[in-house]
Amino acid sequence: MALLEEGRVCIKRFGRDAGSKAVVTKVIDKNFVMIMTSTRPRERKSNIKHLEFIAETVDVKDKAQMAKTLEIEEQKIGTAPKTKPQQSPTPPAQKQAKEPKPKKQ
Repeated sequence: MALLEEGRVCIKRFGRDAGSKAVVTKVIDKNFVMIMTSTRPRERKSNIKHLEFIAETVDVKDKAQMAKTLEIEEQKIGTAPKTKPQQSPTPPAQKQAKEPKPKKQ
């Protein structure tokens, strides 16, 4: 049983997601993995020193099993947060040319 493998379930110990369940989705090297947590269900890089591995594994390709493990909705897995569409900035209004004032005589 290797601790550092895809599908390994763990608990995030430090950071913004501390205390939440996570699933290792990809092993980058001996120090970093890509994880998906229950609080922010999209992949991101994490240091393995910030994780506490438990003796449970899931199939990474099976979204239903991952959703059940992370206790989230299946539709939320791997989706980016919804943001407002970017609007192109409107160009500044062009000044209208003023008519020259008649000269006083």
